[in-house]
Amino acid sequence: MEKIPGARIAEIRKTYNITRETLAERSGVTVALISKIEDEGLIPELAPLIKIARGLGVRLGTLLDDNEQLGPVITRAGEAASSSRFKTGLPEGAEKDTGHHGMSFSALASEKSGRHMEPFIVTIQADAKQDKSAHEGEEFIYVLDGTLALEYGTDKQTLNTGDSVYYDSIVPHRVYSADANPVRILAVIYTPV
Repeated sequence: MEKIPGARIAEIRKTYNITRETLAERSGVTVALISKIEDEGLIPELAPLIKIARGLGVRLGTLLDDNEQLGPVITRAGEAASSSRFKTGLPEGAEKDTGHHGMSFSALASEKSGRHMEPFIVTIQADAKQDKSAHEGEEFIYVLDGTLALEYGTDKQTLNTGDSVYYDSIVPHRVYSADANPVRILAVIYTPV
Protein backbone atom coordinates (compact mmCIF):
# COMPACT_ATOMS: atom_id res chain seq x y z
CA MET A 1 0.00 0.00 0.00
CA GLU A 2 1.41 3.40 -0.95
CA LYS A 3 2.06 5.83 1.86
CA ILE A 4 0.97 9.43 1.39
CA PRO A 5 3.05 11.76 3.63
CA GLY A 6 0.59 14.70 3.52
CA ALA A 7 -1.65 13.34 6.27
CA ARG A 8 1.38 12.64 8.49
CA ILE A 9 2.73 16.18 7.95
CA ALA A 10 -0.67 17.71 8.83
CA GLU A 11 -0.93 15.48 11.92
CA ILE A 12 2.54 16.47 13.16
CA ARG A 13 1.85 20.16 12.50
CA LYS A 14 -1.39 19.94 14.48
CA THR A 15 0.30 18.05 17.35
CA TYR A 16 3.05 20.68 17.65
CA ASN A 17 0.74 23.62 16.82
CA ILE A 18 2.80 24.63 13.76
CA THR A 19 1.10 26.62 11.03
CA ARG A 20 1.88 26.05 7.37
CA GLU A 21 3.48 29.49 7.30
CA THR A 22 5.78 28.63 10.20
CA LEU A 23 6.69 25.30 8.59
CA ALA A 24 7.44 27.12 5.33
CA GLU A 25 9.79 29.51 7.17
CA ARG A 26 11.54 26.67 9.00
CA SER A 27 11.90 24.40 5.98
CA GLY A 28 12.34 26.77 3.07
CA VAL A 29 9.48 24.98 1.28
CA THR A 30 6.67 27.22 0.02
CA VAL A 31 3.27 27.34 1.69
CA ALA A 32 1.75 26.48 -1.70
CA LEU A 33 3.77 23.24 -1.94
CA ILE A 34 2.96 22.28 1.67
CA SER A 35 -0.74 22.87 0.91
CA LYS A 36 -0.58 20.67 -2.21
CA ILE A 37 1.15 17.90 -0.26
CA GLU A 38 -1.39 17.99 2.57
CA ASP A 39 -4.61 18.83 0.71
CA GLU A 40 -4.11 17.20 -2.69
CA GLY A 41 -1.89 14.26 -1.75
CA LEU A 42 0.95 15.51 -3.96
CA ILE A 43 4.08 13.40 -3.60
CA PRO A 44 7.05 15.75 -4.06
CA GLU A 45 10.66 14.83 -4.73
CA LEU A 46 12.73 13.73 -1.72
CA ALA A 47 14.46 17.11 -1.20
CA PRO A 48 11.31 19.00 -0.09
CA LEU A 49 10.23 16.06 2.09
CA ILE A 50 13.62 16.08 3.82
CA LYS A 51 13.36 19.86 4.35
CA ILE A 52 9.82 19.53 5.74
CA ALA A 53 10.94 16.74 8.10
CA ARG A 54 13.78 18.96 9.34
CA GLY A 55 11.37 21.90 9.74
CA LEU A 56 9.12 19.70 11.86
CA GLY A 57 12.09 18.34 13.85
CA VAL A 58 11.47 14.72 12.82
CA ARG A 59 13.25 12.11 10.70
CA LEU A 60 12.27 11.67 7.06
CA GLY A 61 11.13 8.18 8.01
CA THR A 62 8.54 9.66 10.38
CA LEU A 63 6.70 11.03 7.33
CA LEU A 64 6.79 7.64 5.58
CA ASP A 65 6.56 4.99 8.34
CA ASP A 66 3.56 2.89 9.27
CA ASN A 67 5.08 1.01 12.21
CA GLU A 68 8.32 1.23 14.13
CA GLN A 69 10.39 -1.56 15.66
CA LEU A 70 13.32 -1.27 18.08
CA GLY A 71 15.20 -4.43 17.15
CA PRO A 72 16.70 -5.39 13.81
CA VAL A 73 14.35 -5.28 10.84
CA ILE A 74 14.71 -7.92 8.17
CA THR A 75 13.21 -7.38 4.73
CA ARG A 76 12.99 -10.71 2.93
CA ALA A 77 13.45 -11.13 -0.80
CA GLY A 78 10.37 -9.89 -2.60
CA GLU A 79 9.05 -7.91 0.38
CA ALA A 80 10.52 -4.57 -0.76
CA ALA A 81 8.46 -4.62 -3.94
CA SER A 82 5.27 -5.02 -1.90
CA SER A 83 6.17 -2.13 0.43
CA SER A 84 6.20 0.62 -2.20
CA ARG A 85 5.72 3.89 -0.39
CA PHE A 86 5.56 6.59 -3.03
CA LYS A 87 6.26 7.59 -6.60
CA THR A 88 7.94 10.74 -7.88
CA GLY A 89 9.24 12.06 -11.17
CA LEU A 90 5.91 12.04 -12.97
CA PRO A 91 5.55 14.67 -15.71
CA GLU A 92 3.69 17.83 -14.63
CA GLY A 93 -0.04 17.10 -14.37
CA ALA A 94 0.36 13.37 -15.04
CA GLU A 95 -1.74 10.99 -13.03
CA LYS A 96 -0.59 7.52 -12.07
CA ASP A 97 -3.01 5.94 -14.58
CA THR A 98 -1.82 7.86 -17.69
CA GLY A 99 0.95 5.41 -18.49
CA HIS A 100 3.72 7.48 -16.89
CA HIS A 101 5.61 5.55 -14.24
CA GLY A 102 8.27 7.96 -12.92
CA MET A 103 10.36 6.74 -10.01
CA SER A 104 8.95 4.13 -7.62
CA PHE A 105 10.48 3.98 -4.12
CA SER A 106 10.15 0.73 -2.14
CA ALA A 107 11.22 1.20 1.45
CA LEU A 108 13.57 -1.23 3.16
CA ALA A 109 13.53 -1.35 6.98
CA SER A 110 10.70 1.19 7.22
CA GLU A 111 9.73 -0.31 10.57
CA LYS A 112 13.14 0.38 12.16
CA SER A 113 12.75 2.91 14.94
CA GLY A 114 15.20 5.77 15.34
CA ARG A 115 17.06 5.18 12.09
CA HIS A 116 19.14 7.87 10.41
CA MET A 117 19.47 6.11 7.07
CA GLU A 118 16.62 5.62 4.60
CA PRO A 119 17.28 2.59 2.35
CA PHE A 120 15.14 2.15 -0.76
CA ILE A 121 14.94 0.00 -3.85
CA VAL A 122 14.14 2.53 -6.56
CA THR A 123 12.85 1.72 -10.01
CA ILE A 124 13.47 4.58 -12.42
CA GLN A 125 11.43 4.41 -15.60
CA ALA A 126 12.72 5.99 -18.81
CA ASP A 127 9.91 8.58 -18.59
CA ALA A 128 10.84 9.79 -15.07
CA LYS A 129 11.18 13.57 -14.89
CA GLN A 130 12.85 15.40 -12.02
CA ASP A 131 14.79 18.58 -11.45
CA LYS A 132 18.11 18.66 -9.63
CA SER A 133 17.67 18.82 -5.87
CA ALA A 134 19.91 19.53 -2.91
CA HIS A 135 19.41 18.70 0.76
CA GLU A 136 21.35 17.94 3.90
CA GLY A 137 23.00 14.57 4.21
CA GLU A 138 24.67 11.97 2.07
CA GLU A 139 23.52 9.37 -0.45
CA PHE A 140 24.85 6.00 -1.55
CA ILE A 141 23.58 4.40 -4.76
CA TYR A 142 24.30 0.91 -6.08
CA VAL A 143 23.03 0.09 -9.58
CA LEU A 144 21.23 -3.25 -9.45
CA ASP A 145 20.16 -3.32 -13.10
CA GLY A 146 20.37 -0.94 -16.05
CA THR A 147 22.30 2.19 -16.92
CA LEU A 148 21.98 5.21 -14.62
CA ALA A 149 22.77 8.81 -15.49
CA LEU A 150 23.93 10.95 -12.55
CA GLU A 151 24.20 14.72 -12.70
CA TYR A 152 26.12 16.06 -9.71
CA GLY A 153 26.78 19.79 -9.78
CA THR A 154 28.11 20.40 -13.29
CA ASP A 155 29.50 16.86 -13.64
CA LYS A 156 27.66 14.05 -15.45
CA GLN A 157 28.48 10.37 -15.01
CA THR A 158 27.06 7.11 -16.33
CA LEU A 159 26.88 4.13 -13.99
CA ASN A 160 26.26 0.55 -15.13
CA THR A 161 25.02 -2.54 -13.32
CA GLY A 162 27.32 -3.18 -10.34
CA ASP A 163 28.62 0.40 -10.16
CA SER A 164 28.07 2.55 -7.08
CA VAL A 165 28.44 6.17 -6.02
CA TYR A 166 28.57 7.95 -2.65
CA TYR A 167 28.07 11.73 -2.54
CA ASP A 168 27.14 14.72 -0.41
CA SER A 169 23.50 15.59 -1.04
CA ILE A 170 24.05 19.33 -0.49
CA VAL A 171 25.38 19.56 -4.08
CA PRO A 172 22.50 19.81 -6.61
CA HIS A 173 21.99 16.36 -8.13
CA ARG A 174 19.61 14.09 -9.97
CA VAL A 175 19.50 10.56 -11.36
CA TYR A 176 17.61 9.16 -14.33
CA SER A 177 17.70 6.40 -16.92
CA ALA A 178 20.63 6.90 -19.29
CA ASP A 179 18.77 5.12 -22.08
CA ALA A 180 15.23 4.05 -22.95
CA ASN A 181 15.18 1.27 -20.34
CA PRO A 182 14.20 1.17 -16.65
CA VAL A 183 16.94 1.25 -14.01
CA ARG A 184 16.83 -0.42 -10.58
CA ILE A 185 19.01 0.94 -7.80
CA LEU A 186 19.61 0.51 -4.11
CA ALA A 187 19.62 4.03 -2.67
CA VAL A 188 20.55 4.81 0.92
CA ILE A 189 19.89 8.36 2.08
CA TYR A 190 21.47 9.58 5.32
CA THR A 191 20.18 12.75 6.93
CA PRO A 192 21.78 14.12 10.11
CA VAL A 193 19.67 14.46 13.22
